[in-house]
Amino acid sequence: MNRVSPKQLEQTVDILTQVLDTIDVGVHIVNSHGETIMYNKKMTEIESMPPHEVLHKNLLDVFLFKEEQTSTLLQALHKGQHSYNIKQQYYNNKGFPITAVNDTHPLKDKDGEIIGAFELSKDITRLEVLMKDQLHKSDQTRYTFSKIIGQSEAISQIIHEAKRATRTSSSVLLTGETGTGKEIFAQSIHNGSERAGGPFISQNCAALPDNLIEGILFGTKKGAFTGAVEHPGLFEQAEGGTLLLDEINSLNLPLQAKLLRAIQEKTIRRVGDTKDTPVDVRIISTMNEDPFEAVSNGRLRKDLFYRLGVVSLYIPPLKDRYGDIPLLVEHFLAKFNKRFQMQVDWISADVLELFEQYEWPGNVRELEHVIESAMNIMSTERQMELYHLPMHIRRRFTAQTEPTAGEAEHVSEPKETFLHKPLKEHLAEVENYYIKQALTVHKGNISQAAKALGISRQNLQYRLKKMTLSEEDL
Repeated sequence: MNRVSPKQLEQTVDILTQVLDTIDVGVHIVNSHGETIMYNKKMTEIESMPPHEVLHKNLLDVFLFKEEQTSTLLQALHKGQHSYNIKQQYYNNKGFPITAVNDTHPLKDKDGEIIGAFELSKDITRLEVLMKDQLHKSDQTRYTFSKIIGQSEAISQIIHEAKRATRTSSSVLLTGETGTGKEIFAQSIHNGSERAGGPFISQNCAALPDNLIEGILFGTKKGAFTGAVEHPGLFEQAEGGTLLLDEINSLNLPLQAKLLRAIQEKTIRRVGDTKDTPVDVRIISTMNEDPFEAVSNGRLRKDLFYRLGVVSLYIPPLKDRYGDIPLLVEHFLAKFNKRFQMQVDWISADVLELFEQYEWPGNVRELEHVIESAMNIMSTERQMELYHLPMHIRRRFTAQTEPTAGEAEHVSEPKETFLHKPLKEHLAEVENYYIKQALTVHKGNISQAAKALGISRQNLQYRLKKMTLSEEDL
């Protein structure tokens, strides 16, 4: 068998480089040590790096990947993984962010041993910038993951899972109670995906009668019925983008069957038409009830549920993320301060305590409405108090905190010697004393002190702002 001389190998690599430099796809090849051995012209444009800064260097010495991501090239090299159309975000050696869609494959010798890996990349960095610019111009899909308010473990986990759903075009089913923000997540998934440049069409399936929803979804052909005109349905309008079907379980079962067919075959047929039209649409649907219960009770077809729920995400209620309440309050105060031309700085400790004890059956949406309602009552006050809140909130709180008849019998009458100070001052002194004691016991650790006091960390921080503590106090 004839061996290839070093000169012949060099000539072959030179020819291959010239060919690869003419194509409009980035090509990056690494050897078995993860060192770059080929890096074409398009790849230098995508990653904004000259070849000499990449060639013959280890991949991890040149590029930085986010904690939740790893290099698809290294996955191919070390695990033999083939990947297709994977959206990847990383940084070059100058800290410049890069976004690309990659096909990545291992390279093997004739014995099946992995000797390297190669990646074909499509640049979408500039495209994403244009998409973000377009997003600011349009109010149709104004939400992205960065707009979701919250840092609790419950909301952080679901954001992390939802971001994963941006990598593909699989159907997504969002479940959760009313007011948890399902549409915000739907828009964020759309805006984080390759379809962000396409349309985002939303339809509440419960808002329209059955005899109209079919035509709205699939379109109508002229003459199909009296007054019918040639009109594209939501599937055709969402071509290349995302169709959000809100309250999907409200569709009647025959229409669910037609929807299933459209999703399976990726075609739709207008009402009154005889031909099928191919569609390229991602379906995101929402429900405010347990999908398994909906299937069990006959409100949702089982086969449709499996098609819609390729990716299933549960948006947690506000009662499972109480730690986010101060952040949400801050956000809504800023929102309505701007809208009403007011200057409400914060809420009182009593209001914060109420908010953290209340069950919030209407979730984040209810919290927003409560703050909006309270600010409509306020005038020039800078702090929201209990008496500003809607009556139904105050009544619920009073019912939860009022002593029972048995407890009331054991409440002793106040002594006269106790009345030389207003009640508010007495309560403030007791509160300050307990806070100082908790901080002393836990050596100034706010998280541990808050836990001992039975309040949130944010609540304790708010109370500390009103107190003046010396280093001796801590």
